[in-house]
Amino acid sequence: MDKQNMETLAGRYERIIDQLAELFAKGGDATARMATAAAVLHHKLPHFFWTGFYRVMGDELVVAPYQGPVACAVLPKGEGVCWACVERKARIVVPNVHEFPGHIPCDSRSNSEVVVPVRDASGEIAGVLDVDSTEFSAFSEVDAAGLERIAAMIYG
Repeated sequence: MDKQNMETLAGRYERIIDQLAELFAKGGDATARMATAAAVLHHKLPHFFWTGFYRVMGDELVVAPYQGPVACAVLPKGEGVCWACVERKARIVVPNVHEFPGHIPCDSRSNSEVVVPVRDASGEIAGVLDVDSTEFSAFSEVDAAGLERIAAMIYG
């Protein structure tokens, strides 16, 4: 992605973050915020094919609000990009999911992915914000940084 496109994308994230801040100020719990964030992101960023959240529930990641095709309902511990994000406690940008060890193919049309941790009020990882694209190398560090800021708003 060239510098101009990165700046355009960064500006788009700024506008989305401002919109979500306004919507979140009206109230709502974490689930309502997840649903709102997933809907706004999915409809404002054309390279997003699946946009949603998974919550940590013991040894599983359980699907939470999302937009897009049907998701894997439960992700077993230690498998896939989402669990790698939880275990590393850091964002992950995967240009080609088919090359990621242990990738869980919830939809065969997904080719790249970005996942960021969602932390609760105490700073513990409560889940992840996961976005897939049908394009290879669809996500940049601009996406990862923007999504991290949005993830920080869920319990904020």
